Amino acid sequence: MTPERVDVFVAGGGLAGLAAAAAFGETGFSVLLADPSPPPAENEHDEDLRSTAFLQPARDLLERIGLWDTLAPHAMPLDALRIIDTAGWPPEIRETRVFEPGDLGAASFGWNLPNALTRREMVRAIAKMPEVELCWGTGFRSLLTRTAEVRVNLTGGRQVAARLAVAADGRDSALREAAGIGVRISRYGQKVLAFTATHALGHARVSTEVYNEGGAFTTVPLPDVNGRPASAIVWMNDGPRAVELAGLDPAAFGEAMTERACGVLGPMERVGGLGMWPVVTQVAERLTGERVALVAEAAHVLPPIGAQGLNTSLHDIAALVELARGDPAGLGGEAQLGAYESGRAGDIALRARAIDLYNRVCRSGEAPVQALRRFGLRMVHDVPPVRMAIMRAGLGRR
Repeated sequence: MTPERVDVFVAGGGLAGLAAAAAFGETGFSVLLADPSPPPAENEHDEDLRSTAFLQPARDLLERIGLWDTLAPHAMPLDALRIIDTAGWPPEIRETRVFEPGDLGAASFGWNLPNALTRREMVRAIAKMPEVELCWGTGFRSLLTRTAEVRVNLTGGRQVAARLAVAADGRDSALREAAGIGVRISRYGQKVLAFTATHALGHARVSTEVYNEGGAFTTVPLPDVNGRPASAIVWMNDGPRAVELAGLDPAAFGEAMTERACGVLGPMERVGGLGMWPVVTQVAERLTGERVALVAEAAHVLPPIGAQGLNTSLHDIAALVELARGDPAGLGGEAQLGAYESGRAGDIALRARAIDLYNRVCRSGEAPVQALRRFGLRMVHDVPPVRMAIMRAGLGRR
């Protein structure tokens, strides 16, 4: 069988895979994206209200590839970040600091969007790009690399020859495994609960992180749901506690959530579904193979702190596409992939180490570590040069 020929094959139709397909397509490369799941349903966002905060560099990429205009009407600006350090149970507030984007000359830190809505709108926009084919219900099966191309076999018998294969198929990436690339994993014994909640008090477009034993409790502003103020919630706990919370009836869950948030948003209620998964740091042993590049969770999985996950993923995509834009003839070649590896590996490793340490400190119930955490919060906020440096690093700015 003669394989179909494209410039770029993308495995995975999540947000990162769609962004990669759109970015390469906008640059003029022919792209085939394959994902074993069905296309997003029209009402999918009504069932899954988890969200992602897109920081400014991520927005810049989406603007360059023509996707931001379709997402902007649904985006909730994040006008401040409030950090609350607590101790004991019920939690008692010990320190509060508010970080303002005006310190960096910006109006907002980022823009929050429901994941399923974002995915649906991206698919709609990408479907209009003549360079990109979205192949739903078709998964990656096997890989054969050659010096000049990579050959991909898909479920259903379809064969594709591409100059570059991009693994955007998640933390258990089949394409990464087929390329013979291993991963290093750090486990914490934590699980994260992700869901949407309504609350009595308005969020004023302020994202809040409340620290206590077990990890962070994060609220990220959303548009109103059913006429009530709403936020996306990311709630980290030691594993057994997360399982216990997930089993509570709605009223008891709401009471536990309101208590964990120290009542800063008033009484809270969960709406929609509840996601739960283990908290890990996972980094690929390398980012490239012959004619293969890893991006997003195929390359790195980070604890859900500081909106670093998808934003770091979009940094990967921006770097990879910029190299291809600068040398279209070298797409997927050894020199280009080597430049991608050297350009992204250090940043990923640094972010992984920093978030790993931050998570270990923030989840501790030991009094000396909690005291160190409060001292660190005061130092980071109250010393202007430190505050500015940390904010720039968190936003991915140079």
